[in-house]
Amino acid sequence: MSVDKETVRKVAKLARLAVPDERLEPLTAELNGILKWIEQLNEVDVTGVEAMTSTVDIKLPMREDVLQSGPTGGGQPDNVVRNAPRTEDHFFVVPKVVE
Repeated sequence: MSVDKETVRKVAKLARLAVPDERLEPLTAELNGILKWIEQLNEVDVTGVEAMTSTVDIKLPMREDVLQSGPTGGGQPDNVVRNAPRTEDHFFVVPKVVE
């Protein structure tokens, strides 16, 4: 499989990329090189090779959920907003910035 300049122009437009005409030829060559490499990978015989695992397939260890004390431990809403000029129910009150 290979692509031509018109295909690259169309893909760039769909991706909303501004590609000048002088960049189309080098970009076409790069994409064709990538597609050739993918074709080479498809030719590799992988029969009998077990699929590699990913982070999706494994259970990650969970740490115990412990409430800590100190400035990063949480559980101190009064201390967090103590110096704020205006608060409401342990939240900072700020002026509206989006209309």
